[in-house]
Amino acid sequence: MQAISWFVMSAVLLVLVVSVLVPRLAGATPYTILTSSMEPGMPPGTVVVVKPVDASDIAVGAVITYQLESGERAVVTHRVVGIGFDGEGERVFRTQGDANSAPDPEPVKPVQVKGERWYAIPYLGHVSNALTSAQRQAAVTIAAIGLFGYAAAMFLGAGRERRRKSTRMGAVS
Repeated sequence: MQAISWFVMSAVLLVLVVSVLVPRLAGATPYTILTSSMEPGMPPGTVVVVKPVDASDIAVGAVITYQLESGERAVVTHRVVGIGFDGEGERVFRTQGDANSAPDPEPVKPVQVKGERWYAIPYLGHVSNALTSAQRQAAVTIAAIGLFGYAAAMFLGAGRERRRKSTRMGAVS
């Protein structure tokens, strides 16, 4: 039973670290996939962690997150299927969702690109979307405190058990 507890605690801690702490430390941003346009690899509810990238480093096949309109909050995560230049000689990207039958109608300019997919965690976004930002932060804090408290209790319990065994062994001698 103790092994199962440790496994569950480790799994929850790993998910928290991978989805919250690592992106913040690396300057990355987590986003949630809301539609089925990137299925089957990234179904709705997938958290995609996006790292900033220089537009010149983006290649065909890369998955990028970009603003629909420069300066707007709404973003899309799609795969780059082509790279070209607009009428002013600026590099632009042709994107398409993996489940879509045609490329997106408008090319993406470098100023719109938020970053390139670093990694993705399927279905974690469903939990994230159900909570407000303040609730998410509180949940992470509570979970971290709870996990550390549980770990401390397990260590203390193991230490007491070792002392009891050593006391019994000393009494038997």
